Amino acid sequence: MVAKFLGSLFGGGAVPRSAAFSGDESPAPADLAADELTVTRDALEELRRTVLANGAELPPLVVSQVLQLADILRALIGYIGRSGASTEQGVLLNAVITDYLPSPLRAYLMLAPASRRDESADTAVLLEQLDTLYSTVQNLDNQVRTGAITELAVHGQFLRDKFDIDGLHLEGR
Repeated sequence: MVAKFLGSLFGGGAVPRSAAFSGDESPAPADLAADELTVTRDALEELRRTVLANGAELPPLVVSQVLQLADILRALIGYIGRSGASTEQGVLLNAVITDYLPSPLRAYLMLAPASRRDESADTAVLLEQLDTLYSTVQNLDNQVRTGAITELAVHGQFLRDKFDIDGLHLEGR
């Protein structure tokens, strides 16, 4: 911090983060969130590669639903990267990508090929789980996107109340 200040005074410019970070300070929350989002994005891409690599062993409807979920999650990660999300929303996003989606898929892939047919009971159970995850992901997406709108509306109301914008009038009118 001091190095940045002195560097700016004497024309040295900004000190790289690694040089300025002494170890006594903790990383900025934004850096941690970005790192966690990168880990989550990487886990999603790994899941996508796994599904595509095992596509011949999965019913087409399963592949389609998992890839559809992956597309929605990828877009949501991008939106969160630009706009942010609450801690709870980030934890849920990470859990869906690293546990809730891959765990049943891995268990399904360990079943005998006869159990992985389109019309099998095991496939029906997996499809129900994917439907539940789809609605959860859609709900999360809606929460993240409307949360930003709600936050702006609350901030706008605060400013309106603080500065009494509705009560301002020009003299003589």
